[in-house]
Amino acid sequence: MTVTLLPPAAAAFDAAATNFDARFGGWKSVAAQRAAVRRALRAAFPPRAHVLELGGGTGEDALWLASRGRDPLHTDPSPRMVAIARDKLRGLVTETPLVLAAEDLDEFAAERIVTGAPSLAGAYSNFAALNCVTDLRPVARALAALVDPGAPVLLVLFGTLPVGELVVQLARGQVRAAFRRCARGAVRARLGVHSFPIRYHRATAVRRAFQPWFTLQERRGIGVFVPPSAAEPWISRHPLLLGVLALLDRLVERPLAPFGDHVLYHFVRTTAGVQG
Repeated sequence: MTVTLLPPAAAAFDAAATNFDARFGGWKSVAAQRAAVRRALRAAFPPRAHVLELGGGTGEDALWLASRGRDPLHTDPSPRMVAIARDKLRGLVTETPLVLAAEDLDEFAAERIVTGAPSLAGAYSNFAALNCVTDLRPVARALAALVDPGAPVLLVLFGTLPVGELVVQLARGQVRAAFRRCARGAVRARLGVHSFPIRYHRATAVRRAFQPWFTLQERRGIGVFVPPSAAEPWISRHPLLLGVLALLDRLVERPLAPFGDHVLYHFVRTTAGVQG
């Protein structure tokens, strides 16, 4: 019997999969940030659009899109996460959710081309799944092979100048945690008993990784005033305050994009070839 070892990040989320929705689903800060991302997804992808989801976890965003007439292809590197997503999406999507790491996306793209699978109408990744990827350029090249010219690709990564994270962590006396996103190299993250490396990609590096196949149409700050999950469970006990902060976020999400807990990068596929 062959045992396949998962990469550290995938192993961490695989171990947490069973209780993941119960643990994070009730956090109102997460719901507020997710709602901001979903507004962008709904505007970018028209009804019946067949779109790729990278690092989709338990399938919450894919389920939301599918229930609104879109057709997401959910992928995640955690087998247990994908199993949960399959149950949620059964009968709602045309392609069964797949166990797929972003690092293997180029191989996936090559297989779809060989089999004659139709190109996708776009792609998205929410809540910093791509911060577990060291090199974004192969991901960009593979996405360029998968989607049509003009197709939108929406990627939500950790912000590197998050005001909310700074305030919350300094208020707790966690100076090192407050400035961890200033790190240039890999940083250790923890989920349960598992640790894994993540990388805080700078905006210039993200834009460079996706050229010339994609142009950056806009950035939006996700959680400029809405605090990060580090503010839980306190902020969930103050829904009126959180509602006001969410309204403020809608006003400043574009001009103050760099200061979000997360940053949504809205790329558009160019006509540049994927060779070279």
